[in-house]
Amino acid sequence: MASIREVAKLANVSPATVSRVMNGTAKVDDEKKKRVLQAIEETGFVPNEVARSLFKKSAKIIGLILPSIENPFFAQLAGAIERNADKHGFRLVLCNTGSVAEKEKAAMQMLSSMNADGIILTTSNEELREYTENSSIPIIVTDRIFHGSNKLKYVHCDHYKGGRMAAEHLISCGCNSIVCIKGQQEISSARDRYDGYKDVCKEHGIKEQTMDSAYDFDEGMKVTEKLLDTYKDVDGIIACNDMVAISAYKVLHKRGIKVPEQVQIIGFDDIALSRLITPELTTISQPVEEIGAKAAELIIQKDKGEQREYIFEAKLVERETTRHK
Repeated sequence: MASIREVAKLANVSPATVSRVMNGTAKVDDEKKKRVLQAIEETGFVPNEVARSLFKKSAKIIGLILPSIENPFFAQLAGAIERNADKHGFRLVLCNTGSVAEKEKAAMQMLSSMNADGIILTTSNEELREYTENSSIPIIVTDRIFHGSNKLKYVHCDHYKGGRMAAEHLISCGCNSIVCIKGQQEISSARDRYDGYKDVCKEHGIKEQTMDSAYDFDEGMKVTEKLLDTYKDVDGIIACNDMVAISAYKVLHKRGIKVPEQVQIIGFDDIALSRLITPELTTISQPVEEIGAKAAELIIQKDKGEQREYIFEAKLVERETTRHK
């Protein structure tokens, strides 16, 4: 493989001139630039990306650390971030950690050694707060927050209002016995959604009824079976995410319980699958494109502003698993 010195010799210029042509860091005479580009083409020279990133203090890399790429919401978030990164010439390095703290730390160390421009992190591990706050590169936390931290930047949906919206919608549809399948409460977004449901129940004098579930289709099936045996008069189900809502519908269908005539269901996230199933799923939509774009923008623009939290509004998307009576 040719070196930069060989390119410079062939073009009859200095190695510094070759570097300036490649990086666009200074004006180069048109004739010299033409000779350099021709020499690069003739030699097949490939610049050392690591050396270039160290020189420019930017590898044009954004790291994305997710708990599970199998969750359709996170797959859509990754797509949104990648599209916005690509517009600005940045590459995305995706790390799928399964919410294991040690894997998340290892991923952050690897991305730092790659001279990444920043990391977008979604984690439920509060123990990472101090570790992330002391990072040598910017870290943007999405879909979660570390309580008590004012050093990091956060980009997320208003999960509390989303939880309220889901409960208020089912009440407006005539539901009186609403069960909330709440996500793992160590996750800040799950806590906020549940708090929204709980406060609406209190305001309307409705009994609070809950089940616990992971954000997982198979777990949602098991939990729904138990829910129907525990709350026999249930007429409304708020699921912790769309995958659990879809699994709840499958169990209801298997038992011959009609949706929405007998039991109404609402999910959370508005993943693509929610409008592809029959009946189409009513859900609380997160603006995933805007969330991904903002998270990427904060890294690409090297934002050093004082604003620490960017909160996007949730939106009710009414489809076929709920109806006004």
